[in-house]
Amino acid sequence: MKSKKLVIILLTIVCFSSAMYSQQSVDRIFAEFAKEKGVVRVGLGKFTMSLASLFTDVMGVDGVEVLSFDECNLSVKERLNAAITSLKDKDYETLISVNEDTERTKILVKTDGESIRELIVMTSGDDPVLVRIKGKIKPSDIENVINKNK
Repeated sequence: MKSKKLVIILLTIVCFSSAMYSQQSVDRIFAEFAKEKGVVRVGLGKFTMSLASLFTDVMGVDGVEVLSFDECNLSVKERLNAAITSLKDKDYETLISVNEDTERTKILVKTDGESIRELIVMTSGDDPVLVRIKGKIKPSDIENVINKNK
């Protein structure tokens, strides 16, 4: 009887831990896929953004990271699609989620009071892309950019 209970408890723990492992976080997705063969990573840090602010309004953006998967093989793209689908990160709020045919786009934000600290754009499908924008962005700044570019 005790061995039966022990087996049930162990199976429950294994199932629970595998479910937790299968959930992806934003940081984990960026870290895991930045290393993949064929991924093109472009990063603009705080110094580059401060230089850019001399010529244009960077709206409080401190850094931008873009991962492009155009040169990756299909298995990497499929793993990324699965990771985006299973994304569960309590630190981010879904701003927009759009599903079209074979493509899914999620826009996530991490906020701190009235400011957006991070904005994440994840697009899955045939041409997946990951974009991370860090900084201290005011919603009014975003509204001004939208109004200027109508």
